[in-house]
Amino acid sequence: MALYTTVMDAVTAYTGLSPAAFFTILALMWVVYKTVCGMFVDPEELNNAKKPAAAAADVSPPALVAPAEPVQLGDVTEDELRAYNGSDPSKPLLMAIKEQIYDVSVSRMFYGPGGPYAMFAGRDASRALALMSFDPQDLTGNIEGLSEDELEVLQDWEYKFMEKYVKVGQLVSEKTQKHSENGKEHDS
Repeated sequence: MALYTTVMDAVTAYTGLSPAAFFTILALMWVVYKTVCGMFVDPEELNNAKKPAAAAADVSPPALVAPAEPVQLGDVTEDELRAYNGSDPSKPLLMAIKEQIYDVSVSRMFYGPGGPYAMFAGRDASRALALMSFDPQDLTGNIEGLSEDELEVLQDWEYKFMEKYVKVGQLVSEKTQKHSENGKEHDS
């Protein structure tokens, strides 16, 4: 009992803390130490842990799959573009700016279902991008009435899309597409 009293008095004298506070802090420090040490793994341990598991399963690591080459669509109407909104995972994810259609499939986490910009997929989002708006009424290619600053914002977005994504087609009105199809039939 004398040893216990001596240790408790020493803790109070040297730390200025009560023995309960001292041992609580000591326990928390130990937990933090173990947690931080658990975040780091010796590279040899990691390699040794992987080898037996891979050998037992006799499985090679999966190869990286290159993204599919964007398909050129050519002239597309707004109704046809809506089919590429990400609801069908077998189709590319497309979006238009100023009637130019881009394949944004590589950014599915942003433009795909559940992504923060999913509402833009399968549509011409020119007005919404120029206004930096998520209002469904602004999801249109109509840029009439936009200010110079808003048109500049839209131009910046277009440059970003040109750099990052592949252009796969252009939006046309249904009248234009029907007219061009009829012209092809007459030329045949």
